[in-house]
Amino acid sequence: MNPQPTSSAPDTDTSSGGSVVLAWLFVGIPLAWGVSQTFIKALALFK
Repeated sequence: MNPQPTSSAPDTDTSSGGSVVLAWLFVGIPLAWGVSQTFIKALALFK
C-alpha cells in the first residue's frame, strides 16, 4: 500500500490573467521606451 503524496503548497490561484497582463505592461512599456532611447542615442555615437 502506497500512501498518496501530499503537496505542501495550496492549489489556490490568487492572480487573474488580466492582472498579470497589466503587471507586464506596467514594467514592459517603460522598459521598451528606455531600450529604444538608448539604442537611438548609441546610433548617434557611430555617425
